[in-house]
Amino acid sequence: MRTVTVVGTSLAGLRAAQELRAQGYDGELVLVGEEPHRPYDRPPLSKDFLLGTTTAAGCELAGADELLELRARWYLGTRAVRLDPGAGAVVLSDGTEIATDGVVVATGAVARSVTPQGNPAGVHTLRTLDDAVVLRRDLTAGSRVVVVGAGFIGAEVASAAAALGCVVTVVEAARVPLSGVLGDRIGAVAAALHADNAVRLLTGTPMVSVTVTGGRATGVELTDGTRLPADVVVAGIGARPATAWLAGSGLAVDDGVRCDAGCVTTNPRVVAVGDVARCAGTRSEHWTTASEQPVVAVHNLLAGATVRHHTRPGYFWSDQYGIRLQFAGTAEGHDELEIVEGDPDERRFVAVYRRAGTLTGVFAMDSPRPFLRLRKRLHQEAAMVQPG
Repeated sequence: MRTVTVVGTSLAGLRAAQELRAQGYDGELVLVGEEPHRPYDRPPLSKDFLLGTTTAAGCELAGADELLELRARWYLGTRAVRLDPGAGAVVLSDGTEIATDGVVVATGAVARSVTPQGNPAGVHTLRTLDDAVVLRRDLTAGSRVVVVGAGFIGAEVASAAAALGCVVTVVEAARVPLSGVLGDRIGAVAAALHADNAVRLLTGTPMVSVTVTGGRATGVELTDGTRLPADVVVAGIGARPATAWLAGSGLAVDDGVRCDAGCVTTNPRVVAVGDVARCAGTRSEHWTTASEQPVVAVHNLLAGATVRHHTRPGYFWSDQYGIRLQFAGTAEGHDELEIVEGDPDERRFVAVYRRAGTLTGVFAMDSPRPFLRLRKRLHQEAAMVQPG
């Protein structure tokens, strides 16, 4: 390959570019990013950045010298609008057409909004640095904040808003927040952190609409008729993979770009990584997945075939109200949950999930050392049963 284009310059895209150079690719390298910013880390946006304990510069994933070492041609603030693998071209929103031999799709995902026709003043999603800048400006002491969605992003925003002196209510459609990820028992323990910190949590009651007065959000209405006054509304209801630009490309798209276990699409000259990639039927929106997949994807892209698989169990963490939650593996299909250390009532414990006697997942609350030990064991067991 003489030219490889990486579309997307967040974590997965940057790691792919770094891996291309690390694995010996010496051809032309092109990076395309819709945002005008240099690659930055997203997890701090809902935590330290909102709290003002870090800056935009502090979120950057690489310094200027590291980026220069990539010897890449950059197109920042420019969106990819079309991929034509047959012609070997990526077309940008400004009309630029990039001739390329290989493509890494790393376009990530787009936050879902509670007001699909556009966000009026006071209504926010949190996905980008620009989103975080605007939201932080609205989170002033005494503001009434309604967070729609009690997933990890929603919980982190609620935590930051409460720390900033806001009056916070969290609205969750599910009966038990995070039950789909952690199961009912552990989901309930995680949800209790809100009450521990004087944050109101309403569950099992979806939002119907946002009330807007004079062009600004003034409240939220729920399905049971409850009306919540609000100065700020934040949507934490998930994200959709950014795949619209791939229409007509011939790639299989279904809740992400469909790939095999090696991140290779139906076209061996195109691989996908990070939040946009649906590998072997699973799409993971976790930092570690976006960091690890490029190692395998780039190897396969340069080989021209799938010769390596990404097999490491997923891992994520969340900081809420001064407590760290960590999870590795999966709770899906578990038939046994055991607290192996600590006490959930004290908000410091470790739990393991098993299916038919096999370890499938590990969860910890403020217990990093025992979690690390069990996570290593989980990796070892996964390596024994999955293809290499």
